[in-house]
Formats: sequence, structure tokens, C-alpha cells
Amino acid sequence: MKEILPKMLLLTSLALSMTTTAFAAGDEKKKTPALMDGAKAEMLANTCAGCHGFDGVSQGPATPTIAGMSAEYITEVLKAYKSGDTSSTIMGRIAKGYTDDEIKQIAEVFAKKKFVAAKQDSDADAAKKGKKLHKKYCEKCHSESGSEAGDDSGFLAGQWTPYLQATMTDFTSGKREMPKKMKKKVKKLMKKEGDDGMKALMAYYASQQ
Repeated sequence: MKEILPKMLLLTSLALSMTTTAFAAGDEKKKTPALMDGAKAEMLANTCAGCHGFDGVSQGPATPTIAGMSAEYITEVLKAYKSGDTSSTIMGRIAKGYTDDEIKQIAEVFAKKKFVAAKQDSDADAAKKGKKLHKKYCEKCHSESGSEAGDDSGFLAGQWTPYLQATMTDFTSGKREMPKKMKKKVKKLMKKEGDDGMKALMAYYASQQ
């Protein structure tokens, strides 16, 4: 009896150990990944709040609101920063810290958020002219006054004016490469309307609130 009891205790201990291990493995397989994936995406997206604001709604004129933009567009932009195809001061270094899969997760989080237009002043007369110029030069790629996420081309309507101005300066100076269609349209706009035309466009986008 003295010899049997230790053996029975040992077998019982092993059985409990195996059951606990199996349960933990099953629980991890069924529950943990889903919870981890969901939390991971939101946590990754939260690292952008310092510059782009809570939920991707920027509170500062130097950075764009990214909430509501298409996941495809955000992914494309981040990968361009990561590769160095798009020049930057900070974004290139930040983007390099993420894998392509993480960039995709971040993009999908912000794509589900709601875009909120920046509260800013605009010149009514300039905005009126800018509306006409938008329809003539920009509408084909930036429909609905530049507020349609499905265009996969970023938002113009309601975006911070200083950010748009800085971005256009990068494009027109050659610091950032323009797509062929955009380059052709911008060239025509600048030739016919000059800087005043560009200012009118900015006033129009600022007025879209």
C-alpha cells in the first residue's frame, strides 16, 4: 500500500498537468490570437496619435487628418515613406519601424474612423473661384470636392490648409514626385492661374466643413 500510493499520486499529478497544458493550448489557439490581433491593430494605430490626433483627427495644421481615408491609400503612402520613395522629415524614420503587415493593420484601423474637417477660416470669394478650378483641374481624381475615400487619393476637402500648402510645395519643387495625371493638371493650372489659382483652391478646400 505504501508503494502504490506514491505511484497513484504521481499518475494523478501527470494527468492534471497534461489536462492543464492541453486546456491552455486550446484556449490560446481559440481565443488569444483573436484578442491579440484586435488589440495589436489599435495599439499600433495609437502610436500615430501624437502627430495625427486621437482617432486620426489632426489638431495641428502641420499634419493631416488621416481618419476615414481608404486603407489602400494609407498603406501606399506609408510604404512610400518606408522605402524612401517619398521624402520626409519624420515619417520615413517612423514607417521603417513597421512591417508591411503592421502598416496594413494601421491603415485598416484608420479607414474605419470618421473624417472630421479642420475648423479654419477661408476667404469666401477665393473659395468661390477655387470651386470652379477644382471642377476643372482636380475633380476627376478627387471627386466630391476631394472628400471621397474611394478615390484612393487622400482628402483635400476639410484638410488643414498649411499641410496642403506644404505638400503642394513639395510636389511643385520636385521634392516629391507627382503622378503623371496630376503633374499635367497642375502644370496647366499654374500656367493659366498662377499662385492665385492655387490659393483659391486652398480656400475652397478650407471652406468644406
